Amino acid sequence: MIVAIVTFRLPKPATLAEATAMFQSTAPRYQGLKGLLRKNYWLSDDGTHAGGVYVWETRADAERVYTDEWKKTVEEKYGSPPTIEYLQSPVMVDNRDGSISVAA
Repeated sequence: MIVAIVTFRLPKPATLAEATAMFQSTAPRYQGLKGLLRKNYWLSDDGTHAGGVYVWETRADAERVYTDEWKKTVEEKYGSPPTIEYLQSPVMVDNRDGSISVAA
């Protein structure tokens, strides 16, 4: 499994309510996306940075989404280009269903 942390700077600080509304507008496009296991949107405490923490089956799945067109869309919507950090995730604990997943 791969964790991708996407970060971008907002043009002006956002409140949690404002960020929630922004994120709800894009959340449906990630439902059913091939290889995406989970996505959590995030907002910094000071409201100046935001992004997503994604858990992917493979890095190839992530890279299929993070195209130049996707990056341009993020920049147009949120005001700055995203940065993407990739991390290996060999084990994932999910307390909601009581599972422990091990990367293949």
